[in-house]
Amino acid sequence: MSETGFTNVQLPLSALVSNIDLGTIALPDIQRPFVWRDVKVRDLFDSMYRGYPVGYLLFWATGQSAGHRTIGSDEKQLSPNLVIVDGQQRLTSLYAVIKGVPVIRDNFKKESINIAFNPIEETFEVASAATQRDRSFIPNISKLWSHSLFRVAAEYLDGLRQVREVSDEDEESIQEAIAKLRGLTGYPFTALQLSADIDEEAIAEVFVRINSQGKPLSQADFVLTLMSVFWDDGRSALESFCRRSRTPAANGRSPYNYFITPSPDQMLRVGVGLAFKRARLQHVYSILRGKDLETGQFSDDRRKDQFKHLEDAQSKVLNLQHWHDFMLCLRQAGYRRGRMISSQTALLYTYVLYLIGRTEFSIPEHALREVIAQWFFMSAVTGRYTGSPESRMESDLSLLRDVSTSEEFITRLSQACNVSLTNDFWEVTLPNDLATSSARSPSLFAYEAALVLLDAPVLFSKTRVAQRLDPALQSGHRTIERHHLFPRGHLATVGITETRDVNQIANYAYVEWTDNIQISDQAPAEYLPPLKERLKKRFSEGDLARMYRYHALPEGWESLDYRTFLGRRRELMAQIVREAYERLTSKTDVGCGSNEVDLESLIGGGESGLVEFKSTLRVNLHTGQPDDRMKLAVLRTLAGFLNKDGGTLIVGVADDGTPVGMDADGFPDEDHMSLHLANIVNHSMGASVWGSMHANFDDFEDGRILVVRCEKSRSPVYVKDGKTQRFYVRTLTSTTELSVEHALAYIKQRFG
Repeated sequence: MSETGFTNVQLPLSALVSNIDLGTIALPDIQRPFVWRDVKVRDLFDSMYRGYPVGYLLFWATGQSAGHRTIGSDEKQLSPNLVIVDGQQRLTSLYAVIKGVPVIRDNFKKESINIAFNPIEETFEVASAATQRDRSFIPNISKLWSHSLFRVAAEYLDGLRQVREVSDEDEESIQEAIAKLRGLTGYPFTALQLSADIDEEAIAEVFVRINSQGKPLSQADFVLTLMSVFWDDGRSALESFCRRSRTPAANGRSPYNYFITPSPDQMLRVGVGLAFKRARLQHVYSILRGKDLETGQFSDDRRKDQFKHLEDAQSKVLNLQHWHDFMLCLRQAGYRRGRMISSQTALLYTYVLYLIGRTEFSIPEHALREVIAQWFFMSAVTGRYTGSPESRMESDLSLLRDVSTSEEFITRLSQACNVSLTNDFWEVTLPNDLATSSARSPSLFAYEAALVLLDAPVLFSKTRVAQRLDPALQSGHRTIERHHLFPRGHLATVGITETRDVNQIANYAYVEWTDNIQISDQAPAEYLPPLKERLKKRFSEGDLARMYRYHALPEGWESLDYRTFLGRRRELMAQIVREAYERLTSKTDVGCGSNEVDLESLIGGGESGLVEFKSTLRVNLHTGQPDDRMKLAVLRTLAGFLNKDGGTLIVGVADDGTPVGMDADGFPDEDHMSLHLANIVNHSMGASVWGSMHANFDDFEDGRILVVRCEKSRSPVYVKDGKTQRFYVRTLTSTTELSVEHALAYIKQRFG
């Protein structure tokens, strides 16, 4: 840095306080959350009293002419031309104590800093009930600078004489100590003053190198300080938004949500990203100061114009409708609570993209929500914004610089997702990422989100993971527990005791806490068989198969070697995450396995590649008799869905969508019809397919219908027709049987 980059001056504390009062020095922190503990303020006064150095102050010259709005707790006579950059907390402490003004704590409540002083021992304490009662203490040293020295000393000595004798020698030493403390206004501070025209790269380096009381100064801190000087209402709005996000509103709406309690610097980054399409704050403070980056000249008009851009953007950032609609994108991505968010930066940068799409391209909310949910899922599972988040976001924003339509916006984001989530990521990177015991792993949270998206049940339970991860569910115990599939006690018997080995992500599954407390330290091969026997009363084989699939439990897992089990389960967990992401990117939620399907919309949309109607399950309506061709038609449709992208078969509805009901099939009740379906599926396709299918009965118009939802199968599904194995896939609105040659080629491409 050149020698003209800063000047070194000596200023007594009295001059600093006087200039703050006049307004020539801007001290924003007197109106901002004060993070120092009172004990640090006590130590600061003690060090100054003993003549110890307390560090230097760093000021920045604003480079502005007089006439703009001033800040602070009182009316100022002059405009600030110096802003305190480093040493804010120290100077705030000194000013607040000497002037006797309250500070705003980090809970946004106003409180006074009360420091007590013992002139006899020449010691300082944080004021308390004990120092208030102890006559050897001046309870609050602020009165030293608001009252005459004689009055303070006289009142102190009068009180002290009520509890002890005070000799002439004691009186003299007490008066000297009080005078010495009052004289701290003459304490000399070394102040470095950065020039207004200092090069941006150099000032950025200063910010990186400066360390204030162990807390590195961030560029966001500096921009917030700049806002305090030139647009204090804007910074106040940020702080109000963040303060209100901490608790639900008693009346009306608030920024409160279950995902993030943002800080002002975080919301500032969103505003800067939206206003200037920048993530790096390195040049933003120059832009906001009204500096021409080519000539280096400052302009009040340019500064006002740039702050107007930020003001417009911030109004959109803090818009509660925008904020809460964005939170719905996170829910659509499968995320339910803040504990599932490993990177708040990813959340905030995704909010920038959401706002660009909504306010600049006017993308319909349903379409915007889809692509933003896709983007957040991708950025969360890949850890996109770890490492160098500003550089990564700058690159992402650059993708949108030449975009002019909503279609291009959606296409650019979708393409970026596809580039990041390659086959290698799903098959190699993600399984390796899952090889960890970290409870804050992005891959773990992505798996949790996948279970939500797939509407998966809690293991050995009828309740859904989505329900149990809902933060609105409160109870005396956690509603869901992560249970060791291979218990710690059992692993110890085979020599595996390291915590990082025992607590591998792949060794955990979600169970309800009431089930968890009943599972002992037995080996899985010992505790699982009796557990299965009990579960048969509650679950069908299909239900258990679905649980195994969603919870990524390999066949015969209970008998596997522990290391082998971990490796296989990681691969299956990665497949579940992939399946959920692919469902998230699908343009329809038909066949998603959710019980919350709008049947009227589904049936009203007619048959498609993902929906097919069958009038009956077994009876030919032309003959009125059971017909194997009806059975085969049902089986081939189910297999076609399983072998392609999933889908929904609806039995009891004619091809044109007219309700037929279940009476034509002649079953005495729904249980018999359900059993018939299970029998023909188990016989012709195998019971394992129930891990990818779910059947239930539902009301439609005046009758009942059977709805069978199929998911995308992880392995090829064949239909046994006599002695022949047939392979079907869904094509457009029909199901096609593939020849052996074409089936092999398709299987290789689809299933690897």
